[in-house]
Amino acid sequence: MANLVSQWRQWTPRLLSVLRIITAFLFMQHGAQKLFGAFGGIPGGTPPLLSLIGFAGVLEFFGGLLILLGLFTRLVAFILSGMMAVAYFTGHAPGGFWPTQNGGELAVLYCFIFLYLSAAGGGAWSLDAIWRRDGVSTDKKF
Repeated sequence: MANLVSQWRQWTPRLLSVLRIITAFLFMQHGAQKLFGAFGGIPGGTPPLLSLIGFAGVLEFFGGLLILLGLFTRLVAFILSGMMAVAYFTGHAPGGFWPTQNGGELAVLYCFIFLYLSAAGGGAWSLDAIWRRDGVSTDKKF
């Protein structure tokens, strides 16, 4: 059993990368909705880039792209975490206390996943790990 746990722990840097990639891929879709009208767009059509929703779309799409690639992960994730906290408290919290009630579950999850990524970094499969050679990607098998 100890050997199984030890082997599973070795996957931590790679699973961190998988969490980062999947989260970014999903997050980028929200930006694509706002910026490009993809996936059915948003009510009212594509917003102006200099509007609050347009700026959010830029952060969601291009910030998500940087997170997906694992480039400047810590900084971008910190900014996106703050953005999602603001989105929750300005857009969702007025609709009720509980996230299930006010529709803010995704905002809360994104906020805390990005906060975690800002502390943990991009993982083994990130451009940050390749660029900095910071010891995160020490496993030569993958």
